[in-house]
Order: sequence, then structure tokens, then C-alpha cells
Amino acid sequence: MAEAYVLINCDLGSEDGVIKELKSISEVSEVKGVFGVYDVISKVNAPSESDIKKVIAKIRSINGIKSSLTMMVIEGQGD
Repeated sequence: MAEAYVLINCDLGSEDGVIKELKSISEVSEVKGVFGVYDVISKVNAPSESDIKKVIAKIRSINGIKSSLTMMVIEGQGD
């Protein structure tokens, strides 16, 4: 199972709508609004890295998202 964290910058005032859209994506397992450089953080789980890429493309198409940073989890590190 591939896993990634996506940090998201939203247009001002669009955070709630972005969070709602993210929660409707089945591969997104967690979504939180945060303070700091980014507005929202989400956790994505999918069968493969190529599936993660498809989900990221879907996330980036959400209205109200200005930019995102994706961090792929290194499987097995620290186990």
C-alpha cells in the first residue's frame, strides 16, 4: 500500500469547501485544517504509487486549491 501526505494552500475563504471535497475522495483517509504555511493537510492511501499520482491529480483539480506539496512515505523505513 502506497501512502502520501499532501500539504495544501487554499484561496482565502475556500478551506471548508476544499476539506469537504477532499473528504469525498475515497483514497483520502484523513483531512485536517492547519495553521502555518499550509492551510490543509491530507493523508492519501492507494494500492500503488501510480494510483497515488492519479489521486494527487484529482486533488489538484479541486476548485480553491492554489498549490500543494506531496510527500511520499518511504515504506519500511523505521520499522
